[in-house]
Amino acid sequence: MSRYLLKRFLTAVLTVLFVFVLNFVLIRLAPGDPITILAGQDNPSQEQIDILKAKYGLDKPIFVQLLAYLKNLLKGDMGTSIIYGRPVFDVISERLGPTLLLSLTGAVIALVIGTSLAIVASRKPGGLLDNIISYIAYVLYSMPAFWLGLIVILFFASYLGWLPTAGMIDARAGYTGWAHVLDVAKHLILPAGALALVGVPAYFRIGRSSMMQVVKNDYVNLFKAAGMDRKKVYRKYLFREAMLPTITTFGIRLAYIIGGSAATEIVFAWPGMGTLVLSAIQTRDYPMLMGNYLILSISVAVWMILVDLIYAVADPRIRLS
Repeated sequence: MSRYLLKRFLTAVLTVLFVFVLNFVLIRLAPGDPITILAGQDNPSQEQIDILKAKYGLDKPIFVQLLAYLKNLLKGDMGTSIIYGRPVFDVISERLGPTLLLSLTGAVIALVIGTSLAIVASRKPGGLLDNIISYIAYVLYSMPAFWLGLIVILFFASYLGWLPTAGMIDARAGYTGWAHVLDVAKHLILPAGALALVGVPAYFRIGRSSMMQVVKNDYVNLFKAAGMDRKKVYRKYLFREAMLPTITTFGIRLAYIIGGSAATEIVFAWPGMGTLVLSAIQTRDYPMLMGNYLILSISVAVWMILVDLIYAVADPRIRLS
C-alpha cells in the first residue's frame, strides 16, 4: 500500500507540474495581454506599456518568467493579481468556500437522488416506474446546466417569486447568526438544485445498470433459494457491490468540483471560482489564471488518489499494490 501511494504521489506531482507549465506557456501565447487593459487608454504610449510590463515582469522571456514564478511558488507566493492588486492566494481563498459549498451540495444531492431512483427502478426492470424514471433521466441528461439554471430562475424566482434570482446573500438585509445561515441556504436552493438535476441522470444510469448486472450473480439466486429476506439481500450484498461504479463516478466529479460548476455560478452570479476564472480570462490576469489552474490540477490529482483508496475500502477484494 505504501509503495502504491508513493508511486501515485510522484505521478500526481509530475502531472500537476506538466499541466502547470503547459498552461503557463499557452496563456502567454494566447492573443491579448493584461497590460493593454491595465493601461486604460485606447492608445497608450509605448513608454507606459514598457513600464507596466517591467513592473509585472512581462518584458522577460517566457522561460525566465516561468522560473521566477516557480521560485516564488516554492516560497508559498502565488503572485499578485494584476487586476485586483491583491495576493492571488487571498482572492482565491475568498472564492473557494462558496464554490465548495455549491458544488458539494449539488453533488451530494445528485448522488443520493440518482442512486435511490436507480435502486427503485432496478427492482422491476421494464416496468412502468422504471420507464417513467428513465425517460425523465434522459430528458434531464440532455439539458445543459446553464440552460436549466435560466429555466429555474424564470419559474421559481421571476414568475413565482419564491426564491432570489442571484447572489449568495442579501447584502441589503445585513443578516447575522442563524438568519445569515438561512439567507445563504435560501440563495443556495436554485443553483444547487440546478446542479443536482443535471447530475442525477448520470448516477441513475450507472446505478441502475450496475444493480441489474449484480442481480444476475449466482450468489443472489442462492440467497433467494435459501429463503433470505429480499430487502436484506439488496441492502447487505447487492447494494455494496453495485455502488462501486457510482463511487468512482462521484469521485471523478469531485475531482473537478472546483471548476465544474463555473457555468452555474455565472448564471446565478454566485461569488465562486467560476466567476473569478471568467473575469481573469477576460482581463488576461495571468497570476490569477495560473493560481486557479494550479488549484484545479492539484484538486484533480488528490481526488484521483482518494478515489482509489475509497474503492479499496468499499471492496476488500481490491488490493492496491
